[in-house]
Amino acid sequence: MKNLDNLFSEKLPHESAEKHVSGLAKYTDDILEPTNTLYAAIGWSTVAKGSIVKIDLRDVIKSAGVCGVITERDIPGINDVGPVFKGDVIFSSKKIKYFGQPIFAVAADTTELARKAVLKAKIQYKKERPIIRIKEALEKKSYILKTRKFSNGNARKAIKNSQHKLIGESQTGGQDHLYLEGQVALAIPKEDNGLLIYSSTQHPSKTQQIVAKVLNQNFNTIDVHVRRIGGGFGGKETQSFMFAAISSLLAKKFNKPVKLRLDRDEDMILTGKRHDFYFKYEVGFSDNGKINGLDIILASRCGHSADLSEAINDRAIYNIDNAYYIPNVKLVSYRCKTNTVSNTAFRGFGAPQASFCIENIIDNISNFLKVDAYKIRYLNLYQKNNITHFGMKIKDNVINDIFNKLINSSNYKKRRKEIEKFNQSNKYIKKGLAITPAKFGISFTTTHLNQGGALVHIYTDGSIHLNHGGVEMGQGLMTKIAQITANSFGIKINNIKITSTNTEKVANTSASAASASTDINGAAVLNAINKIKDNLFSFIQNHFKFNGKIIKYKNNNIYFGKNKITFKKLINLAYLNRIPLSSSGFYKTPKIHVDKSTLKGRPFLYFCYGAAVSEVMIDTLTGENKLLKVDILQDVGNSINPSIDIGQIEGGFVQGLGWLTSEEVSWGNDGKILTFSPSTYKIPVMNDIPKNFNVKIYNKGINNENTINKSKAVGEPPLLLAISTYFAIKNAISYAKKNNKINLTAPATPENILNSINK
Repeated sequence: MKNLDNLFSEKLPHESAEKHVSGLAKYTDDILEPTNTLYAAIGWSTVAKGSIVKIDLRDVIKSAGVCGVITERDIPGINDVGPVFKGDVIFSSKKIKYFGQPIFAVAADTTELARKAVLKAKIQYKKERPIIRIKEALEKKSYILKTRKFSNGNARKAIKNSQHKLIGESQTGGQDHLYLEGQVALAIPKEDNGLLIYSSTQHPSKTQQIVAKVLNQNFNTIDVHVRRIGGGFGGKETQSFMFAAISSLLAKKFNKPVKLRLDRDEDMILTGKRHDFYFKYEVGFSDNGKINGLDIILASRCGHSADLSEAINDRAIYNIDNAYYIPNVKLVSYRCKTNTVSNTAFRGFGAPQASFCIENIIDNISNFLKVDAYKIRYLNLYQKNNITHFGMKIKDNVINDIFNKLINSSNYKKRRKEIEKFNQSNKYIKKGLAITPAKFGISFTTTHLNQGGALVHIYTDGSIHLNHGGVEMGQGLMTKIAQITANSFGIKINNIKITSTNTEKVANTSASAASASTDINGAAVLNAINKIKDNLFSFIQNHFKFNGKIIKYKNNNIYFGKNKITFKKLINLAYLNRIPLSSSGFYKTPKIHVDKSTLKGRPFLYFCYGAAVSEVMIDTLTGENKLLKVDILQDVGNSINPSIDIGQIEGGFVQGLGWLTSEEVSWGNDGKILTFSPSTYKIPVMNDIPKNFNVKIYNKGINNENTINKSKAVGEPPLLLAISTYFAIKNAISYAKKNNKINLTAPATPENILNSINK
């Protein structure tokens, strides 16, 4: 059985676009609460490290509108929401490990009353000196996980035998997710000890499992619903568990629905960030800039607990090459334990930090050789059938073609000459230009997570209801899966309804993360559809005495031989003949395998490629910068929906732009976070987006692997393209300095730019 038509590549709008702009899209906080709902607030630590001497909550309990409080003594099951490793306690009554650690929670008649009540707690601490920064953790050998060592080839020998070598350091900053919708959960008690949870989470199944363990109940007593979330970026992959657990504990204790919604400041204090990294390297290279060997230390701030730090740091090891062939590599990865909130998943999952590191090394090589950096980048790019340092053959390599095409289409060489002329005639304003490539592997690096499920129903009027394990967080997942379904059945997309992700309908699903949601959940939906189509095919053969092997679904009709029947009529006829019109579906990503002891193997099904050219202007007197123009060429395979893919490329780039230019996470020496509101933490705004923003999809893109429509993922890869802006700024600084030793701290804020110029 084969479907001959392809209805993909339509520029359909997001399925909730009208609801988004009209305000009719319902998020967790918009769900109508039952009349007896209570509202929660969290009482958290105001010190970063120490122990609790005394807790007095009497004034909290007496506060207006308060129904009661809970502490760790009220937890019937485990006092931990750690997703992989233990260590993320819900409440602590003894040890304090970070500023913002929850100690108790309050339920009251309103959110305002609950928030006022927690302020009346009297807690005495015995303070200890916290470990805050990466270098301090390295000095004290404070690690949350075992140090990983990795090698391929002989890096030390390669460096020793190279014509040149460089030694240096670099670092990347953290980043707050700052999703539009903050952390929120609503827990509603049901009969038979059940609990219905509405949560703004990227991982409904894990929410179900963790809440059940906290309440000491079976998984089947907990049902988690998620229709959409207002942004996640990894910040709701695991960090949402805490708030679902607290609302559930309160709901069970008081047998009433409980909603817990953090305000923005609290959200930024209590939740983890992108891991900041410190890198120390030695690189050996030839006279023309070809890298022979790389010896590098990667150290990240993980925070007080492991969370997902093992997989994130492993992914940084996988991505230390970015798009470059490095034959000899030696790596040491330190996972540092600090008295800060536990850092977590963030779009790119360690890959942007590692890519930044190798790009900085290449940029320093170009400065050393006094050659335009694009030449060094091009020289070191992967060629077809090169093998990565972790042992995966690069079969689908298009990065050379993308890089060359963008050099030409962006007029890079001409603009370089124009910039040099501009800088010669302008004393204080300098321009910079840079191109950087990107290679990003697609799959969860934790192999067992590469699986998904789905449930598809066809009703007798020909309309379709489907459900799957993926979460819509603005990325257009539901739109693409509706297109997949419409394409497969040859019907209009408005005949398809996708409902809330629901643990009662599809069980044991993975998080919506790793840019794999369409690949995994779309394939699971297709698996269910194909089972139904097999049923329909057998029915057509028997009922219509059809002996052919091909039927075609097109324009709301089914064609077989010289016959045609409407989709609706066939479905109704099949129902009358007792043909199954519902099916579950399942998919597991093929071919992937990794030796966890060596980190070698094939952790990814395929790679996505892209490149970006950024042109910037800086004021050497103030350090201010302006992004003037961006040209992007991104490989998305054979796009399912170009409009959505373009939007993801633009959004990913701008989020990366914020990470590297304006978003600075700062901690005081006492462990208190200093950037905990939009007034002190600066994300990109409209004025930061370049007027000349040229984003194109690579027109030769196709996936060699058997993905849907031969498409490729697009969520995370484009974020790496913003690295080009940082190096354009660094390039502009080089015109302002008399030497080529440029030490620009990321993010490239005006202060850091000015410091770099003046050093």
